[in-house]
Parts: sequence; structure tokens; C-alpha cells
Amino acid sequence: MTMPIISAGLAGILLVLQQILMLSAGAYRARHRVGVGHEGDPTLERLVRRHGNLAENAAIFVVALALLELLGAPGMIVLWLAGLFLAARLLHMFGFGSLAGSHGGEYAREGGRMFILMRASGATLTGLLGLAAGGYLVLTAWQMMAM
Repeated sequence: MTMPIISAGLAGILLVLQQILMLSAGAYRARHRVGVGHEGDPTLERLVRRHGNLAENAAIFVVALALLELLGAPGMIVLWLAGLFLAARLLHMFGFGSLAGSHGGEYAREGGRMFILMRASGATLTGLLGLAAGGYLVLTAWQMMAM
């Protein structure tokens, strides 16, 4: 059986990134004495959404990628999926690095269109990679059941 080494590496990187984002939101909460929620603070909302979005996308993708590895998908395909997913999540995170990226509107007029583009590109690439990995996983499982 092939061990899911690529998936493990991606999981480790994403876990470290997740903790950094969690700590940045927590530190902001502590500095501004904000408990649960964001109390209308757009910066805190941005930090919480950035952290939460990674959490909701990364776990299932890593599980699917590990299953692909375990089922014998070619290593190069797994590596490309992992690398592109990491790039997508970094794009999304950097897009959320400013209020323009997370809230658009009046903040975008202040030169933040690049942040909006990074966020949208990261989200789109994440979705496309999820469809690709999910489709490949279904096809692989289907083929294995037919054997």
C-alpha cells in the first residue's frame, strides 16, 4: 500500500497556516476585547472569515487527496493537485489580507482591486480543484469496484 506522503505534507503546511490565521484572529480579539462574533468590526470579520474559509475547504480536500494516494493515483497528479490547492489557498488568504479583498465596495476604490482578484482567483481555483479531485476519486473508486 502506498502511504499518502504528499497529502501528509500538504496537511502539515495547511495546519501550520490554519494556526497562524487562528492566532491572528484571536490576537485581534484580545487586543480589542471582542468575544464571540465580530460586533460589526470589518477587520475582525475579515480575519475570522479568512481563518474559517481555510478550515472549511482544507480538511475535505486533504482527505480526498489522501484517498487518491491510497488508491494508487499517479504521484505526479497528486503532487499537482496538492501544489495547486496550496497556491489557491494562499491566493485566497492574501486576497483576504485587506478590507478591499474581503469587503470590496468602498475599500476597493482605494486601490484594492488586486486583493479582490487574488481572493476570487483563489476561491475559483479551490472550487475547480475540488471538482477535479472529487471527480477523479469517484472515477477511481468506480473503476476499482468494477474489477
